[in-house]
Amino acid sequence: MSQYRMLIVEDDQPLAELTRDFFEQFEFDCTIEENGVRAVELALANPPDIILLDIMLPELDGIQICKQIRDKISAKIVMLTARTDTIDQVLGLEIGADDYVSKPVEPRLLLAKVRAVLRRDNSPVASQQEEFSFADFTLCPHKRELNKNGQPIELSTHEYDLLLMLVQNKGQVISREAIFQHLRGVEYDGQNRQADILISTLRAKIESAPNAANLIKTIRSRGYLFTG
Repeated sequence: MSQYRMLIVEDDQPLAELTRDFFEQFEFDCTIEENGVRAVELALANPPDIILLDIMLPELDGIQICKQIRDKISAKIVMLTARTDTIDQVLGLEIGADDYVSKPVEPRLLLAKVRAVLRRDNSPVASQQEEFSFADFTLCPHKRELNKNGQPIELSTHEYDLLLMLVQNKGQVISREAIFQHLRGVEYDGQNRQADILISTLRAKIESAPNAANLIKTIRSRGYLFTG
């Protein structure tokens, strides 16, 4: 009996079939869909445990698909692309992808990344923890919300998780390694820039507010510090 259900959204049929055949050796029940529009319909009608989502697809690309399904299903999403533009990675992470992989990727490395994503628990927890206030913002852990003067600020899943981590550790330097481990569930490889990208997008969303400059400080060679 398969342990996980996987939706492979890929228009390169030979590659999709190779991916399916490989993952089915490791207790994955895989379905292939090459069309973006149909992929959205399939994901919403019968949500899988995880989606391998190519960026370049006919009719609807991977970024658009992720936007349409991210808030509607709890499936993990790993985005893949042969393109090397950093903007793709930034967009993918901002809209809630759980990981981002550049093609070509060695199958066992992809399997390791998929397993790491599946081990993560990103589900909201009904916490009774008090709210955090800083500058003009209020962070509400029990609602997973950030508000500025009472108005909600839109954050991706990873942006929220990173901000909460920083706020909860106010006054302490948090290393890139710790951030990477917290968000990805795997050891930092010394090269991935996800932490830096998320810090940059967080700063753009909160440090433009009055009294909010330098809320997140870069500590050279050590990591990041939330001053609050």
